[in-house]
Amino acid sequence: MENFVVSARKYRPNTFNTVVGQDSIITTLKNAIKNDHLAQSFLFCGPRGVGKTTCARILAKTINCENLTDDIEACDECESCISYKESSLFNIFELDAASNNSVDDIRTLVDQVRIPPQIGKYKVYIIDEVHMLSTAAFNAFLKTLEEPPAYVKFILATTERHKIIPTILSRCQIYNFRSISVDDIANHLAFVAKSENIKADSDALHIIAQKSDGALRDALSIFDQIVNFTGNEVTYDAVIKNLNVLDYDYYFKLTDNILKADISSSLLLVNEILEMGFDGHHFLIGFGEHLRNLLICKDSATIKLLEVGTNIKKRYFEQSKNFTINFLLKILEINNKNDVLYKSSSNKRLQLEIALMQMCSLNLIDTEQKTKETKTIEKQAIQIKNTPVPQEKIEEPEKKYEPKKVTIENETKSIFSVKDKLVSVSEDEIKENVQEKEETYEIAEKQINKEELIKAIKKYACDIEVDNPAISKTLTNYEPELKENNVVVITLDNKVQDDKQQLHKLLGFLKNEINNTQIRLETKITEKTKISKAYTPKEKFNKMAQKNPALNELKKQLDLEIEF
Repeated sequence: MENFVVSARKYRPNTFNTVVGQDSIITTLKNAIKNDHLAQSFLFCGPRGVGKTTCARILAKTINCENLTDDIEACDECESCISYKESSLFNIFELDAASNNSVDDIRTLVDQVRIPPQIGKYKVYIIDEVHMLSTAAFNAFLKTLEEPPAYVKFILATTERHKIIPTILSRCQIYNFRSISVDDIANHLAFVAKSENIKADSDALHIIAQKSDGALRDALSIFDQIVNFTGNEVTYDAVIKNLNVLDYDYYFKLTDNILKADISSSLLLVNEILEMGFDGHHFLIGFGEHLRNLLICKDSATIKLLEVGTNIKKRYFEQSKNFTINFLLKILEINNKNDVLYKSSSNKRLQLEIALMQMCSLNLIDTEQKTKETKTIEKQAIQIKNTPVPQEKIEEPEKKYEPKKVTIENETKSIFSVKDKLVSVSEDEIKENVQEKEETYEIAEKQINKEELIKAIKKYACDIEVDNPAISKTLTNYEPELKENNVVVITLDNKVQDDKQQLHKLLGFLKNEINNTQIRLETKITEKTKISKAYTPKEKFNKMAQKNPALNELKKQLDLEIEF
């Protein structure tokens, strides 16, 4: 029986060009080799399974190759490359710092550094999980790391850069490896599936890529696990069943129920999810991701952020058309709020159900509001329809008619022709009519009730009491005076209070309150007698003596003195 090799080892990159998702780092290393600008020590740091140790081995192999290609890749034909393939190359040493973390281990390494390489140009030391070295080991390693022989290169790899002491970091050229994107992992899995003659759905590979959390090694391990479960066919259903991933269908159904404001169907759907063994918090996190994907589909500029398979991507596009951005943001806000409250809630199921009812109620409120607005518009339309439209009067251009004076029986009359009709009105009648109207108008102007005026001024003073207490108090203290021609005189304490802007506001208020547009305001400044205040004991005694002269007599008789 042939020994099985896991995909993570079988399809491990052997050249720079086959490394997945680390293009910028690969380009930098190639240029360093090409220009002969290799540093003495490298530090590769980043999350697990992203290619740190793999790139360290490829770099060690490439710098020892005797016949580099034009693309700065190892030839795989020279003596050094063949020895590397057969694992018989003694120029490359790999050290696991997790199990070799003492000072003695580092001293042994330092002793080996003194021996030059037998084959190849460089002697390369790859120290994995370097953060596991003890502080004493780090200190013992400092001098050699700073000034190694010209033929020695150190490549340190770690997932926890913050645990490495600063003196080590300052002696290394640091390369930060990033998490591999979902699309890059899915494409590499498709390549592996094709190489192994395995049928794999695009959606299934994207689920595996998402589950791997940016680690290609984890993705390949999950892929092998699914293949063992399904045989030579990797399907979407098999992946979600084996990995215990909640199907996208549940999220799409729930979103449709929220759109319909169907609370009962939403609660039943969540009950089904919980009975399948899924955690409520896990469901909330997944639904938040679902809403985020719907928002992404609303703008063509953000579509590239959607990391799902082709078929699921189409479903997202179709469902996003039914929602507005504002409505999606409201649902997402409720989801995030309940995501925070879920852990601290004593009744987690109720917290989850309340969140769903709030989401459904959002659309229910919007629907009711739209219905009310529609009914209101319809009522207004019916009222407008039933209201008779008044016929517009066609205004004829005004004609100027000059009065013609004629003498009939020694009485002068004016004849006005209006719309081809002659109307005779005596001049005396016209004068009497005009005089009566002027007298009536003057009488109407003079009719100002003083009580109403005082009441209105007090009301205004009450309104401005907070903003302008000084003027408010002044208006309350002094009674207004009424003069002829609707003139109201307001008494003020000083010239500072004679503010034109404030008086203009008061005038407008009085016109509206008393319903008289002919009011005019005048102001006058009152002269107050200065009230002297006693401060010293002598001043206080003199003030008291003015009111009661007997105090002076008492002072003399008792021979009293005022204390200063």
